[in-house]
Amino acid sequence: MAKILEKIELAPNIKEIVVEAPLIAKKAEPGQFVIVIVDEKGERIPLTIADFDRDKGTITIVFLEIGKSTMKLGRLNVGDEIAHVTGPLGNPSEIPKGETIVFVGGGVGTAAVYPIARKAKQAGNYIISIIGARTKDLLIWEDRMREVSDELIVTTDDGTYGRKGVVTEPLKELLEEREIDRVVAIGPAIMMKFVALTTKPYGVKTIASLNPIMVDGSGMCGACRVQVGGVTKFACIDGPEFDAHEVDFDLLLKRLATYREEEEFAKKLFLEGAQ
Repeated sequence: MAKILEKIELAPNIKEIVVEAPLIAKKAEPGQFVIVIVDEKGERIPLTIADFDRDKGTITIVFLEIGKSTMKLGRLNVGDEIAHVTGPLGNPSEIPKGETIVFVGGGVGTAAVYPIARKAKQAGNYIISIIGARTKDLLIWEDRMREVSDELIVTTDDGTYGRKGVVTEPLKELLEEREIDRVVAIGPAIMMKFVALTTKPYGVKTIASLNPIMVDGSGMCGACRVQVGGVTKFACIDGPEFDAHEVDFDLLLKRLATYREEEEFAKKLFLEGAQ
């Protein structure tokens, strides 16, 4: 059991919770994730560790309430206990030294980018961050990203805050104007695809985190199979980070829709009161 110590509603349907998990906090590194099971009848949910405090023995999780299980998690309050939180899982992010790195965070992905950017900054890299959302109300963790960035660019699709447009527009300008050593993108799969397409002509190393496709998180279910450089990989055990230029994003996007019908049915039953 893992007790919820803090809970914040960051944006509509986006929650931040701080969970008591001393053993996970002790070992956690940027880029890793945990498996959350809300109750004894719940399914496994892979969620990125957005922050951790080794001294306090806590981890922070940020999630979008999009299906039955994340909605159930979102209904828990401070003092409630999550049945199971397992981790840290996945390979930690590679942290270089002395590079100029652009971090691109889309939606909830901004929270996943944060600990990687923080450690990269601590390692002496120059950090340029681009964070984006559909509209101002869905932007999260701008203050945190500003703290770990030498430069921060904020975009919204509708122009309600920051620069109007998508994250790839300022990214392309940076690639044309500056010497960029690497780009790290975390967000919706479609966003990561277009980040990869944007950087490829410039030959800039680009990393994408493929957390969105994971289900079981242990390599046993095979749902997170991805093609990377023509070779089958498992996002949960071989990743979650991969060379974005080698990822077959078209296949990834198709696989993301595999269980959509079942997910919508489970969500419908949950909203109708069937637990």
